[in-house]
This record gives sequence, C-alpha cells and structure tokens, in this order.
Amino acid sequence: MPNSLQPQPETALVSRDALLLAFADFLSIDVSAGDAATDTVQTYRRQVEQFLKWCDRHDLHPAQVDKNDIKRYRHWLINVRRFKPATIALKLSVVRRFYQAAVEHRLLPTNPALGVKPPREKRDPAERITFLEKAEVEKLLASIPQGVGEPDPVRLLQVRRDRALLAIMALEGPRTVELHRANVSNVIQQGQHLGIRVEGKRNIRIVPLTPEIGQILMDYLQTRRDQGENFTPSTPLFIAVGNRAGGQRLSRRGIRLIVDRYLTQTHLKHTPGRTISAHSLRHTAGTLALRSGAELRQVQDLLGHADPRTTCIYAHVADRWDNNPALKLGIDLS
Repeated sequence: MPNSLQPQPETALVSRDALLLAFADFLSIDVSAGDAATDTVQTYRRQVEQFLKWCDRHDLHPAQVDKNDIKRYRHWLINVRRFKPATIALKLSVVRRFYQAAVEHRLLPTNPALGVKPPREKRDPAERITFLEKAEVEKLLASIPQGVGEPDPVRLLQVRRDRALLAIMALEGPRTVELHRANVSNVIQQGQHLGIRVEGKRNIRIVPLTPEIGQILMDYLQTRRDQGENFTPSTPLFIAVGNRAGGQRLSRRGIRLIVDRYLTQTHLKHTPGRTISAHSLRHTAGTLALRSGAELRQVQDLLGHADPRTTCIYAHVADRWDNNPALKLGIDLS
C-alpha cells in the first residue's frame, strides 16, 4: 500500500494555469457584482502575481500552500517589505479570494488563507488625514492662471482644465478615480444647477457644483469646443493636453502629477510634519466643509462615504484642535 504521506507527483497537482483561470472567472463575475472597474481588476491581478512570485522564491507550488505558508507570506509583507497594515490587509484579502475561487471551482478542498488576519492598524485614524487650510486652498487655486488673453491655444486649454480640476477636487472632494472615469455626458444640469455624475466604489452619485465652479468647468469645455473638438457620450471629461496623448483620457497618474505640480509651485507640497497629495484635496473638502458648519450627513453624501463613521474622522480632525479640553483650563504658562 503506497504511503499517503509521500509527496505526490507534480502531475497530480492542480496546475497554476487552472488556479489562474478560476481566479479570472472570479474577477469577471464576482468582483463588484460583475461590474468591476479596470483598475480594480488590475489591482487584484497585481496582488496575486506578487504572491505567486513569493511562492516561486520559496519553491512552493500554489496548490500545496497551507495556512502556515500564508502566515509566512504575511511575515514577509510585514518584516521584509514593511507594508502598512492597510496594504497588507488588501494583499491578504486578494490571496484569500484567489483560493476561494479555487475552492468554488472544486480545484482545492479548502482555502488555506482563511483566518489569517492582517496586523492591526496602530495609528490614530485621524493621523492619516492631511488637508489644506482655507487660506492654503485659496493660495493653490490663485496660482492657476485664468487664461484671459492667453494667445497659445494649448496653454489656454491646459490652464482652464487645471483650474476646473483642482477647484472640483479641493472644494467638492471627488476621488481621483471618479474624475478619471467621468465623461462629458456625466455633466448634468438640474434647473439652474450643474453637477457631475460620478461612479464611486459602490455607487453612483451626483457631485453638486457651486455656480462658480460650474462656470469654470463650462469655460473649460467651451474652450475644447472652440478648438474644434466634437463631443460624444464617451468623450472624457478631463483630457491630456499638449503631448502625444493629447485628447486622450487623463490618467489617474496624470491627475496626481498636475496636483503635485501646483502644490510644489505654491510650496504646499511639503511642510513640517505634513505632505499633501492629490487625495489630500478630498480630505480638505471634507474637513473644511464640517468646519464651516455643514451637517455630517451632507458631507457623507458629498464624498460618497458608505459608512458615516468614515466621515466622522473629518469631524474628529476639526474638533480635536478647536475644542481641545486643555484650552478651557485657563492655566497661564507664561
């Protein structure tokens, strides 16, 4: 009788290709209820590729991985790659879904990644919130020319795009990916009001624009029309300007580079104890809105938060400094 503990021949193993096919099926059918964004699918694929490369370096066939191997992978993510807990949570989640797809396709009997938890986030959630003060937002937006009298059509289009983009991001708070995905047909009018229909993580919502921001956006779109562009329903709202990609949809990286250019130009990118990013403009919109007296529910709707507790972080940031109990002690340290 053969010894069942002896390693089985390689041919008896479920192939890597079979596992990847099962995962591909999961990506197309299950992620976001079968309607996952391209960048989401690419993120899932990258995480699985990283895990499979780690398996190769440790001479592990992915079909033979057990729970202890997943823990070793977690240890590598923590101590070698030094990823943050939130990043590790994402990576382990994708690995868990990779094996769950194999289980559902009856390629493997159990999911070895079940129960392997990421390390706990030890930082104060509010510590991750970086934002600009009102005066800094005004300084940032004032640094972008309005384009009046600009003779160069490429430069005119660029500054009007940048002015609309940064005003929307800093004051209305949409995600970078939402503006990347938006088309001209997503600009909607309800009565005298303009808004942008954006597709978020789990829903579609309308970002209302102030009259001034709406006019800035219309000026940008009119400039494109004046320069001979014909719009269709799938025409991107924000486009690349002045290079070989001119006219194509502005990438998420392109949006980040534009924001960083103006932040650097205004000396707002790096200040003591703070680094501002494109995502910081979203934090800015949420924090300043609550400071100005907007209700929590209104800000939750504006930013598209599914959970009001996420929005509460902005309230905590604003409240922490303005209502510090130590301020009320009346103790003179002079």
